[in-house]
Amino acid sequence: MNHLIEKYKGIHPGFVIEHLLKKRLLRKRPFALSVNEYPQTLNAITKGKRSLNTALALKIEKQLDLEQGTLALLQTYFDIEQETKKLDHPTPNLNLLRTSLFWDTDMSKIDWNRQYKAVIKRIFERGNEAEQNEIRRFYGSKKIKTAVQSDTRKHYRTFHK
Repeated sequence: MNHLIEKYKGIHPGFVIEHLLKKRLLRKRPFALSVNEYPQTLNAITKGKRSLNTALALKIEKQLDLEQGTLALLQTYFDIEQETKKLDHPTPNLNLLRTSLFWDTDMSKIDWNRQYKAVIKRIFERGNEAEQNEIRRFYGSKKIKTAVQSDTRKHYRTFHK
């Protein structure tokens, strides 16, 4: 197996491309144009905001003289890593939560464990009974109580200074 794959397995291939371009003193815009790609697309890929498709991976590999399939495999390993993280960090049943409750964010990007206080607060302020029950099932009463108490203490300190 290619040493790049072993070294960067699980890392977004865009970061690897960025590293290789800097190492070879190549600027992104001219490089993107040399592989018949929009500079904005390459920029989004190198920032990890967009996936690298196989066709573009092959063009970049050829231009950078990399072994064929290296970047495509890195993308696959990255995708596997992301899915594994989702399995390790379960989410509430999203079919029971209206997306309109989270109008200001992408629900797939919510870290349900780190952002639990904001989620609980929003569901209990704006959610219906079914949504509140799902949040109770997912977090448990102890975590909900902690979130509500910390919010109450903040509210109390704000108005009783």
